[in-house]
Amino acid sequence: MMERTVVRCAEGHVFSTASFPMQKADRLGPGRLIRCPRCARMRHAVPVGLEKQQR
Repeated sequence: MMERTVVRCAEGHVFSTASFPMQKADRLGPGRLIRCPRCARMRHAVPVGLEKQQR
């Protein structure tokens, strides 16, 4: 079973994704370039913290 990651794109859209490329690369920071399903464009996205997911 694939683990899903909740992320927020640069436009503020929150969505979950099954693949969050290079998630373990600490030297590159937490953000990644990923296609947002809401704005249908490649956007910079960062994982949403656990405290923000529970709201």
